[in-house]
Amino acid sequence: MDLPFNWNSLADGFELHGPLQDPGGAGVFVVLVGSTLLLATDNQLPQQLPVDQKQSPLYIGQWHGKPCRVVRLPAGQERVAGLVAYDLQADDPDLPLALLSLGVLAQQLMRWQKNSAYCANCGGACDWNGDGWGRQCSACQRHHFPHIHPCVIVLIRRDNELLLVRKANWVPGRYSLVAGFVDSGECLEDAVRREVREETGVEVDNIRYIGSQGWPFPSQIMAGFVADYAGGEVKIQLSELEDGGWFPMDRLPRLPSRRSIARYLIDTYGTTNTNG
Repeated sequence: MDLPFNWNSLADGFELHGPLQDPGGAGVFVVLVGSTLLLATDNQLPQQLPVDQKQSPLYIGQWHGKPCRVVRLPAGQERVAGLVAYDLQADDPDLPLALLSLGVLAQQLMRWQKNSAYCANCGGACDWNGDGWGRQCSACQRHHFPHIHPCVIVLIRRDNELLLVRKANWVPGRYSLVAGFVDSGECLEDAVRREVREETGVEVDNIRYIGSQGWPFPSQIMAGFVADYAGGEVKIQLSELEDGGWFPMDRLPRLPSRRSIARYLIDTYGTTNTNG
């Protein structure tokens, strides 16, 4: 699917390599401060580090044929002379799709580096192993690989209505689709049925898989579905959600940003409404 954060967003400019494949020499830097990406004023990756850096930059691959390395600056250093800050989690980051996707990929890989420093099996120190992103414990030799968490997200239709929900911490007035993590031993379709039943009290059928999106906030893969209403009255699970209900397709509330598979499903399979 042609969505942000999927590989086709980077296919023309980036080639992923493991940290041990760093060829050395000059290159470009993905400079991160929290969820903020710092770019040169010409909307390009900087070719020099903006400040002295104690920790070595992490090599992640080739960006348009140049070595690409990531560096994370401490909080509060968003304002650096000659660089412009972009919020990677903004609804409209005002960035080219490739740079947006590269920025959040770099953020995800840096998170993996931090979280995999020690072995979950014995607590020993881990280091990079081979040409990819695997880590190996120096004590028990256990191998570890980046953790990707499978989730389902589903557009539910009833005649000319869509079932939408919202969480309390979302932007005021914004609604989206029912979504949730897949449980152990659960197939994706069963996860759709369970999440919809738990969060809204509604039953669904005619579940159809549409496509998926890598969602690096922090490390999900979102499997998108469309389903039909099969029965039940809406009863919102207040421990998870603030509100929810049926909305006519021509009078939808504020919707998720177009960088998300939720909005893709709504626009493509629910309505041509562009509100939000």
